[in-house]
Amino acid sequence: MSEKTLAIIKPDAVKKRVIGRIIQRIEDEGFNILGLKMVQLTLEEAKKFYAVHKDKPFYDSLTEFMSSGPIVVLLLEGEQAIKHWREVMGATNPAEARPGTLRREFGFSIERNTVHGSDSPQTAETEIKFFFN
Repeated sequence: MSEKTLAIIKPDAVKKRVIGRIIQRIEDEGFNILGLKMVQLTLEEAKKFYAVHKDKPFYDSLTEFMSSGPIVVLLLEGEQAIKHWREVMGATNPAEARPGTLRREFGFSIERNTVHGSDSPQTAETEIKFFFN
C-alpha cells in the first residue's frame, strides 16, 4: 500500500554536510520525494511540532536542538513508507541501530541522531501538514 510520511534531516546532519548522501539513500530505497525544503525552526515552532513530547524530560533539549540550525524536511511516498523509512533510519539510539542504517552511519546520540520520521499514519498526516500545507 502506497502511503506518505514525513522525513526530517536534523541540524546535526546538515552541519555534517551529509544531506546529499541521505537524499541519495532515500532515492536508492525507492521513495518518491513529493516535497523538499530547508527551513529554520524557531524555538516556538519546534515546541509546537514536538508538543506530543512536552511532558517528557528531553523535551526542552530536543526543541532547543531542533531549532539550533537549518533542517531539511521531505514529503516521501512509497509502499509502506512509514515502516520502510523507519527501517532505513534505524533505532533512535545510534549505538543500537543496525549497521547500514542512517542513524548508525551518521548519528551521534539519542537526540542528535540525524533523521526523524513519522511513527504512524495519524502522526504522518499531522507532521506533513505542519510543513507542507
